Amino acid sequence: MPPRPYILAESNWKSVKDTPYEVAILPWGATEPHNYHLPYGADNYETEAIAERAAEIAWKQGAKVVVLPTVPFGVNTGQLDLKLALNMNPSTQLTVLSDLASAIANQGVRKLLILNGHGGNDFRQMIRELQPRINLFICTISWWTCVSNAGYFDEPGDHAGEMETSVMMSLEPDLLRPLSEAGAGKAKKFRVAGLREGWAWAPRQWSKVTSDTGTGNPAVSTTAKGEKFLGAVTERIGGFLVDLAKADTNDLYE
Repeated sequence: MPPRPYILAESNWKSVKDTPYEVAILPWGATEPHNYHLPYGADNYETEAIAERAAEIAWKQGAKVVVLPTVPFGVNTGQLDLKLALNMNPSTQLTVLSDLASAIANQGVRKLLILNGHGGNDFRQMIRELQPRINLFICTISWWTCVSNAGYFDEPGDHAGEMETSVMMSLEPDLLRPLSEAGAGKAKKFRVAGLREGWAWAPRQWSKVTSDTGTGNPAVSTTAKGEKFLGAVTERIGGFLVDLAKADTNDLYE
């Protein structure tokens, strides 16, 4: 397969030096257990694939976008007692993001989308801190939130459940163990009402919440569900990239 011009890792200096990139896309995932049946790198496989597919949609519509290499480590402070759950603290993420953002801003790229693939990552406060001191428009999307999963899944779950398992069935079927080996993904809830109801927040201690590291039952996952949802997600993000590439960052409000 020839190199895709919107994937930086496949590109070369001959093509990159003359391409006026408008938007850089930074996929950011995590490395952690996903129940018994999904690989540790599920967040990375998902986010990178969605970034590439969305970029292809945008590129074909004339948007000069480029997908940067995926950052494979996320915030896993609640999973540190789980074997080989690899943690990157938010302060470290900020340093990494600052370095990368500064580099591309100084090279003429004016817009950056952080495509988030892990629930423990939250880039909003980092963007608030970086925006005044780097000449770069930075925004973020958590890909699973941009399309309502209603109508796609019976019980989506939020970690290695029906939604994520279906997506991985579509993307990397050879990396999954049989669903018969998956845990039920039953998750305990907070005893404190505000935390349980969601209007108060605290991080979850994962090993005390779930016995199989999953939250959400993957039993009725299918490839077809994953493909349908992925199609909707990538179309929406692709459209966003087209709009963002065209946008004048000095005139964003109507």
